[in-house]
Amino acid sequence: MAKPAPLKYIATGQSPEVLAVYEAWFGHPSHIPPSAVGYSSHDPAVLARQMDEARARGISGFVVDWYGDREPFIDQSYAMMQSIAGKKKFHIAMMYDETDHADDATDEAIADFTMFHDTYLSDKAKGHKAYLTYQGRPVIFIFPKGGHTDWSKVRAIVSQWKNPPWLIDENLPDTGDSMLDGFYAWINPGPKGWAADGSNWGEDYLAHFYETMRDKYPDKIVVGGAWALFNDARASWSLNRHIDARCGQTYQDTFNFWKRYFPADRPIPFILVETWNDYEEGSAVEPGIPTCTNGQPNPPAATPATKPAK
Repeated sequence: MAKPAPLKYIATGQSPEVLAVYEAWFGHPSHIPPSAVGYSSHDPAVLARQMDEARARGISGFVVDWYGDREPFIDQSYAMMQSIAGKKKFHIAMMYDETDHADDATDEAIADFTMFHDTYLSDKAKGHKAYLTYQGRPVIFIFPKGGHTDWSKVRAIVSQWKNPPWLIDENLPDTGDSMLDGFYAWINPGPKGWAADGSNWGEDYLAHFYETMRDKYPDKIVVGGAWALFNDARASWSLNRHIDARCGQTYQDTFNFWKRYFPADRPIPFILVETWNDYEEGSAVEPGIPTCTNGQPNPPAATPATKPAK
């Protein structure tokens, strides 16, 4: 069997840059209220504090879910975050949430990308220098919904930008998106599905993701996925899905899994922690990574809601 080709794109430092997915919707009526998490996504003091806390844990940037003008509340949150990130020299990036409308997904994406470019990537945009780049080009993540977007048409538009972006999609490439620049692993229990006790933490899924990227797509950007736990019981869309924290072992295993497939001297460019603060799907690492003493789970770390007021 032929030896896999070395990765074309590797980390700019000695290890992957660590990013975290950020949800900027607390305060919006369709999500759990600020009282449930302890803050509003429109509070600049909170945003600044979160960046400091993330940096202290080795996270250098937030990847913010963004919906274009479909979600003005989140767009306002993003604007504040990029401005603050610019002052703190903290990285910020957009994760584009694709519309699930079949008839206008491509036109919507083109309009949204154009809006984002003009509003946040231009030289006049506040905090634009904080935007995450790789080899000098902005990095844009894609969160697919209906799979209706023709990314070749979107690519044709963004390729005309003065500084064209890298487009990074979820999971592995299929027939329609092989022209994209890279792929990221996302929280997934693997082919055996969700276990009632949360024991399927994603080992088989990650093995397949990294092995496929190594063997079939060494010319693409590999973004590893790391998660500590998952429990969507609080979400209005709950499907009773659960991944157990395993006393912190789930985070350690997922964070380091890429090392099984790629040499230490050619590390992948990024690790994406999923998530910083998604309290609805129970994947937030903001309160800390769950731990155990003598095999028994410790009480939950303080969430922002339970921290003493200043």
